[in-house]
Amino acid sequence: MSENVDVVIAGGGVIGSAIAYFLTATPGFDGSVLVVERDPAYGQGSTARSLGSIRQQFSEPTNIYMSQFAIEFIARLHEYLSIDGRTPDVGFHERGYLFLASLEGRDALRGNHAVQTACGADVVFLEPDALAQRFPWLDTAGLGGGCLGTSGEGGLDAYALLQAFRRKAEHLGARFIDDKVVGCTCRGGRVVAVHLRDGGQVACGSLVNAAGARAAEVAAFAGVQIPVRPRKRFVFVFDCRAPMIEHCPLTIDPSGTYFRPEGAYYVCGVSPPPAEDHDCLDFDVDYRYFDERIWPVLAGRVPAFEAIKLFNAWAGHYAYNTLDQNAIIGTHPAVANLYFANGFSGHGLQQSPAVGRAIAELIVYGEYRTLDVSALSVQRIVDGRPLREHNVL
Repeated sequence: MSENVDVVIAGGGVIGSAIAYFLTATPGFDGSVLVVERDPAYGQGSTARSLGSIRQQFSEPTNIYMSQFAIEFIARLHEYLSIDGRTPDVGFHERGYLFLASLEGRDALRGNHAVQTACGADVVFLEPDALAQRFPWLDTAGLGGGCLGTSGEGGLDAYALLQAFRRKAEHLGARFIDDKVVGCTCRGGRVVAVHLRDGGQVACGSLVNAAGARAAEVAAFAGVQIPVRPRKRFVFVFDCRAPMIEHCPLTIDPSGTYFRPEGAYYVCGVSPPPAEDHDCLDFDVDYRYFDERIWPVLAGRVPAFEAIKLFNAWAGHYAYNTLDQNAIIGTHPAVANLYFANGFSGHGLQQSPAVGRAIAELIVYGEYRTLDVSALSVQRIVDGRPLREHNVL
C-alpha cells in the first residue's frame, strides 16, 4: 500500500472509531480518514473486554463533563449513529454506582460528592443509617457513608457501542483496514508518513494515536515518550445461592472491590496493589485473586455472598497512565500533527464520545469548541505535572 491520507488513526477500538465517526460527521471536514486496526475482530482489545459502564462519580470535573456528554450521546443515539433509519441498541441500563467509604475515607468521599454536584451530577451522599435502610442486603459495619448516582450512571454493551461507531464512520466514508502501525517518518516536527506491518507506507496529514494499551509504542515511533502502560485486570463472574439482591447498583467497597448484577449472575473485580501491577499483555487469569482477595470482601460486605460459586472469568487491559490515571488528549509540542487519545486507565469506553468529538474539533478547527478538555493536555505530561483522578477502579 502506498497512498496519501489526510488523517490516519492508529487503533480502531472504541476511541479510534469514535474519532473516525466524529471526524467524518464534523461540518467543514471533507478529508480522508484511514483507521488501522491490528485486531479487526476485537477479541483482544480493551473495549470488548471492559466492564461496560458509565459513571459521573469522578474527582476531576473534566471527567465528569465527559461522562455527562456520553449519557447525552446515548440518549440521542438515533440522531448520531442511525443508518437508514435503524438505531443501534447499546443496551444501556441506569443502575447507578454506589461508592462506599470507610470512616477514614468519609471526608474524601464527601469532597468528591461536592465536586460532582457542583458539576450537575445527580449524586446523593448517604449516611450509614440511610445506606442500611436503602440497601438492606448491605453490611454497613465500618462504613462512614456512601455516594449513590441516582441517574446518568449504569451499564451498556461495550462491543455494541464500538461497532455502532465503526459502522457509522464507515458509512460516512472512513476506511478501516486490518493492519498495524509499526513506524513513522517525521520531518520538521511533523509526521509525514506511517509504516504498516504488511509492508505498506501511508503519507498522512495527521496521525492520531488511539492505540490503547500499546499507545507508548506508537508514540515512540515519533520520538515521544508517554507514561501509558498495559496493565491487566480480571473480571470474575459468580453465582449466588440466595435470590438475586434487589436494587443493586455497581457497588464499590472501600477496599476497591466492586460488584454488580449481570443477567442471572454477578460480575466483580479489584485492581491489584501497585507493587503487583506490572506491565502485561497476556490474558491469563489468576484465580487466586477471587479466592484470596475478592470473595472475603464480598462475603463481609454482603452476607448473601457467603455462599457463591465462581462461574467464569476473563482478563483485559487498561491503558494505564502511570502519572495520574487520567487521559492524555491533544497534540505534543514537539510533533505538531500527532494527536493523542490515550491513557484512559479504564475510563475509555465512557469517555469515547467526548474524546471523539474533542479530537475531531482539534483537527478540523484547531481548538475545542464544545467541551474544553485542555486540563488533560499532553503538556502536563511533558511538564511532569499530574492531574490526579482519585476515583479509579
